[in-house]
Amino acid sequence: MNESPTIKPRRKGRSGMQAMLIPSQQMVAQLIRSVPQGVRTDLGALRRRLSAQYGEDARCPVTVQRHLRAIAELSFGALAKGEPVSTVTPYWRLVDPANPLAARLAGGPVFIRERLDAERPERS
Repeated sequence: MNESPTIKPRRKGRSGMQAMLIPSQQMVAQLIRSVPQGVRTDLGALRRRLSAQYGEDARCPVTVQRHLRAIAELSFGALAKGEPVSTVTPYWRLVDPANPLAARLAGGPVFIRERLDAERPERS
């Protein structure tokens, strides 16, 4: 990733401070694209990977979720216009279709389930 992360200090407990990463949408999208096809992970794992990558104590969960929603809109819109799946950010790999968050993302739970099923390896 070629951009500098935004780091903000925030209080932790009564007397401590911690460094909190405020990731950009590009940072989040690049990490989502690194999730292999057919593998499902979750937002918590993505946020932990962001923190580990930048050596920070915490990362802003609100910002990450906001970026995920924007990424979902862009990806879903591109697919609706006929773009190949290989060219969009596969946001469906981060969300369980049964999770309430799935209903707030472009395409909703049905689309997410369809994409996950399409990526599932064929069983012989």
